[in-house]
Amino acid sequence: MPATPSDVVPDPELAREQEYVSDLYARLDAARALAEQRWRQAITWPAVDPQALQERDATVRFHGERMVALDAAEAGLCVGRIDREDDGGALYVGRIGLPADDAGGDPALVDWRAPAARPFYVATPVHPLGIVRRRHIRTRGRTVVRLDDELLTTGIAGSGLTGEAALLSALDASRTGRMTDIVRTIQAEQDRIIRSDAAGVLVVQGGPGTGKTAVALHRAAYLLYTHRERLARRGLLVVGPTPTFLRYIADVLPSLGETGVLLAGLGQLRPGLDARGEESPETAAVKGRLEMVDVLRAAVRDRQVVPDAPVEVVVDGFPLKLRPIDVSRAQAAARKADPLHNLARPVFVRRVVDLLTRRYVDRIGAGVQAGPDLLDREDVAALRSEVAQDPGVRSLLARLWPVLTPERLLTDLYADPARIATATPGWSDADRALLHRPRPSSAHPAAWTPADVPLLEEAEELLGFDDSAQRARADRDRQRALRRAQETLDVLHGSRSVDLEDEHLEAEVLSAGDLLSAEDLADRQREVDLRTTAERAAADRTWTFGHVVVDEAQELSPMAWRLLVRRCPTRSMTVVGDVAQTGSLAGTDRWEAVLTPHVGNAWRLEELTVNYRTPAEVMAVAADVLAATGTGLTPPRSVRTGGAPPVAEVTGESGLASRAASVGADLAAGEGTTALVVPPGRRDEVVAALAELRPDVQSGPDADSSLGPVVLLPGEAKGLEFDSVVVVDPQGVLDEGVRGLNDLYVALTRATQRLTVLSPGPLPAVLGALKPAAA
Repeated sequence: MPATPSDVVPDPELAREQEYVSDLYARLDAARALAEQRWRQAITWPAVDPQALQERDATVRFHGERMVALDAAEAGLCVGRIDREDDGGALYVGRIGLPADDAGGDPALVDWRAPAARPFYVATPVHPLGIVRRRHIRTRGRTVVRLDDELLTTGIAGSGLTGEAALLSALDASRTGRMTDIVRTIQAEQDRIIRSDAAGVLVVQGGPGTGKTAVALHRAAYLLYTHRERLARRGLLVVGPTPTFLRYIADVLPSLGETGVLLAGLGQLRPGLDARGEESPETAAVKGRLEMVDVLRAAVRDRQVVPDAPVEVVVDGFPLKLRPIDVSRAQAAARKADPLHNLARPVFVRRVVDLLTRRYVDRIGAGVQAGPDLLDREDVAALRSEVAQDPGVRSLLARLWPVLTPERLLTDLYADPARIATATPGWSDADRALLHRPRPSSAHPAAWTPADVPLLEEAEELLGFDDSAQRARADRDRQRALRRAQETLDVLHGSRSVDLEDEHLEAEVLSAGDLLSAEDLADRQREVDLRTTAERAAADRTWTFGHVVVDEAQELSPMAWRLLVRRCPTRSMTVVGDVAQTGSLAGTDRWEAVLTPHVGNAWRLEELTVNYRTPAEVMAVAADVLAATGTGLTPPRSVRTGGAPPVAEVTGESGLASRAASVGADLAAGEGTTALVVPPGRRDEVVAALAELRPDVQSGPDADSSLGPVVLLPGEAKGLEFDSVVVVDPQGVLDEGVRGLNDLYVALTRATQRLTVLSPGPLPAVLGALKPAAA
């Protein structure tokens, strides 16, 4: 997009920078064309063995991802430059690295993640790191529209902000409903965390607006750059709290050229399942306890039934008895062979069928004058097959040791209070009642919740997955492909000309079948796997990631942590959150409480202390609420002051919804995004009132603030930011939330520009800093 006249600064420096930036874009175009050429070449590579196929697919993906990275760099390719002392020259910093013509000199553009770029983010007048000037270059499209310079030779400490003018310009800009990257404005305390070592679990504790999410995502991009070979193969997982949040951050990593990242909520971590059901906070908290591991073990063991008395099954008119001791011995042998329920079942089945067959043979032999020896080995094998296929036997085996899926195990457990009681010795009746859920029906199908996903995954680990059917199907598909390939070769072989006059020449003619086997041809015809690492990981339950990023991590239950650690056996994780914002009963107010059981001491804590989002005037109100939570945490320091003061109104009960709608509609008519944060009991009436004025209103965990004003619960607003926020009924937020003070703290700190508080009655005492006016 060309710059408007008002954007163009009449400065000769601007023209010089424009010339250099234009050259960078020309290099970007050339690199993009080369990557596309190599991608097209790789797609047509012949591959005649599995290793070559893997190399081909990996090469195709590499150049495909390279094209994506180069496309992403188009927007804001160059972010700045640093001028080095002692005539060290200028070094340009950007979204991606581009080589210079001189292989021995500086690159034309250095990737922001490279060590050489670090002074751009951390140099200060007191510690200039060999830098005399830092220049921030702002572009629109491919046009340079603004330059901001900082001299670093004064030795006088300034505000402590890197690129203050560029930072404040970015912070004051209206929001779009999508998070943007912060490559231009990374601050020193953020840069230290972004570039920290990948080993172990890094916990980033930070209050509202400190950039925890941005830091975590840029750290992901940094790790993908620094450990490209390992992470490109294993991928990186980002876990967020809600679909709205994941949509909000979805553009950040692609804008940094990274596509090998899977974004998912807890409810989407099981392939093929999108768990969005709702349940009470108390039920979710019970399901999140680590005790549920023992509950599931007991539930599985309960399905391995030993009858109280002998059971009888009739095969071809012969009654055959199975004693409890027979079943116990068969089960013991099965468990010894394999501890996993489904994988041990074939041993149990074989033992029982063998035993019933011997008794069947004895009954048949007893009625034959020559005795049981009359039956030879083939006869016994035929009888065994008859026993194994008998419907009564199959039904008995299914009752004594059923094949179980995780879904069936949990469904049966939840639906049966007796099974719950058996699996939960020592539990209170109240806790057991929280697990109970009626059996699903066609009218009321099962609605799995996010808290169920760790349990389903744990159940899968206990049951084991018998993939024999899938392997058999894959083998059949392979055989079909081989047959087709052989038929093709046969046709080609038969089409050779036999009309050659010289029989000697005819003998020298080679067919395709002489040069290529059916196996080779079938492999060559296999389609290239164009899926990204993230797409392949999303479809594979057993996939383990090279690194995991967890946002709003304070909300996760112990069982959720157990699931995530299983998906990242290296324990390389970035965990960001704020224990003062915990809104879930299953969450935590101490990091060591949830991490130590899973990773021991292999975790470390970093803190972010500067609030870039929330104006100081708003933070002053929120600080009183934070103090009341009892966490002892210090509110982060806001870098912006002088904004619009927070506004409070007492509306009266009858006028609350209509006033909220009016204020929300007025704010949404201006620039930026608007959110109304309400307690659960107020959502419907506020949505209905606002819809009369703004039909584009959005609500719920899928709300999209880029499409219109949104009405959210405090938990749904977590991790998000809006230009304007209306907090409706703060006392209701306190009363209805399981951690009401934390919820109110979240609600107050979403605003980047304007905060309005509407109350039906007197404001809560913790909002004493607000002076309400009549509506």
